[in-house]
This record gives sequence, structure tokens and C-alpha cells, in this order.
Amino acid sequence: VFPGVRQAQWLTKTKLVEGLPPAVQGTVDNPALGLQELEERARHVVSHARLWDTAEAAPRREKYCPVLFENLIHICRSMSGKYPSLRKRMLARNCRIAATWERESILLQVRGLSGILMNSMTPIPPVASKEEILATKEHVLETFYPIAPTIDLQEVNVYKELNDTGQCFRDGYPYSHPHTLFFLESASVRTDRFRPEQLRAKMLMFAFGNALAKAKALHGNDPKVLEQPVVVQSIGTDGQLFQFMVFQLNTTDLVSNDGIKNLVWIDSDQNLYERAQCVPEVKKRVVTKPAGISGFQPDTFKKFLALYLHGTV
Repeated sequence: VFPGVRQAQWLTKTKLVEGLPPAVQGTVDNPALGLQELEERARHVVSHARLWDTAEAAPRREKYCPVLFENLIHICRSMSGKYPSLRKRMLARNCRIAATWERESILLQVRGLSGILMNSMTPIPPVASKEEILATKEHVLETFYPIAPTIDLQEVNVYKELNDTGQCFRDGYPYSHPHTLFFLESASVRTDRFRPEQLRAKMLMFAFGNALAKAKALHGNDPKVLEQPVVVQSIGTDGQLFQFMVFQLNTTDLVSNDGIKNLVWIDSDQNLYERAQCVPEVKKRVVTKPAGISGFQPDTFKKFLALYLHGTV
């Protein structure tokens, strides 16, 4: 089976751009925003999740991964004094999504629980310019002939073509725009977790699904190039390694490989820290590895924060 993201790109008619879009990277790099002032709090959060929030010698991933996530979100929320519009956000858990589309002659559907979804009162503005969107016409999508691009998808009978944004977006719900999806791969047993490449493919499919369902709710089911693209972000982590993604739905006309494509920016495999030593390692009565967090990466934390702030800063 070919790698997950390449398959997800074909299924969603999407061009991949490596790294974060300038709108987000600019926030990471801007010293005037004071993100570096929060680095010490982030370092403290990692220590809390990995070393202190447990009676065990070495806490399990299913314990420390959610604790780390909640504490990082808490730091992000603390920025609302500086940026009041951050108060117009809501975290929804166990949100279900269903989105249906046709690709070539295949009817496809993404459905299920889409992680933890942060909704906003206002949409994220488009990150690609009209010129960049038009330029995607020239992009040639990879094909996998003679392998079918749907080779490992589950085949089911579809009795109803659902496009449902779940309980999160009922009529009148004020936080009606999907902003960022969070996926916690927190299973302690490695074989029960998605590998990073699988996780990125899942993040892309669900970001696309949420964007497509929202676009159809706004503009109806007729396939079209969107005047106002829909942007949905995604962050995935196993409690140490982070995946960052910004997806822009430019078109709901997905049947053919021609014309405008959708866009996704992916920043892969970013460690927040290199190692958490819960108890010191001693050899011949000499401490070879002291207890604590080593190799903390402040830029990974800043990227998490920049995606949270996106659309506000």
C-alpha cells in the first residue's frame, strides 16, 4: 500500500506544500507577539505532564498525552487578555462528521469522530491568494496506476449521502466555523497508535471532511470553485511528536483531476522535547542521565500557539 498522505491528496484533490503557510510562520517568527515569553510555561507544562502528574515511576502515554494537550490549550487561552477575540472560541469533544463527494466515478465518504474540534465565531481567512489558487490548475495529481487509489478503503453500501457537520453546527450555534482539529494518539501500546504518516493522512481527511461539510452547508451541494475558500487546521500528537497542518478547500468540484485543486500545508514530525527521564539513570554509582526534560524545542510550542492564534493575530 502506498503512503497515506499521497493517497489522501488524490482522494481530496489536493496539492501539498511542505511547511507552514506564511500567515502562520510569520506569527512564529514575530518577536513583537511575545510568544517567547510563554516558553518557560510550556517547559513547565511538559515537566508537569511527564514527571509530576503521576504516582507512577513512568506515566503511560494515555495519561500524559491528554494532560499535556489540556495544559498547552490553557496557555493558549491565557492570551485572550491580549487578544479578546480568542474568547469567541469553543472546544467540542466527540464531534461526528460526515461528508460525501464523488471522485472520478467513485462515491466517497469520510465519517466518524473527528478528534477534538475547536470552533470559532469567525472563519479563518484564506491563506492562499487568488493567484496561488489559480496556479493549482497546472498541478498534476499523482496517480497510482495500476493500483487503485481506493485500494485499502472500507467499502460499504451508502443508503444516504450524508453531509453533516455533527452536533457542533446546529442552526443558531454561535461558534459555527471549524477552526482546528486536535488528534491525540495516546495509546500506550505502539501498535494501537497511528504511525506519523497514517496520522497525517487521517488529519488531512478529517480537515477536508469538515471543510467540505461546512462549504456545502454554506453554498449548497452543487460542485463549484469557492469564492471564499474554507480553511480548517489540524494538529496531531502522541504527547511528544507533533504534526501541524493547514488545509484550504478551494473547490467542491472534485470529480475530475482538472481545474482548481485544494491546498494543504504540512509541517511534519516536530518534537516538543527529546526525552523525559522520570528517574535518574545511574551507572557505577554515577548519574549518567539526570531526571528531567531534555531537548525542549520552543519552536514546536510556538507553532502550536501560532495555529491557535491564526485568524486573530
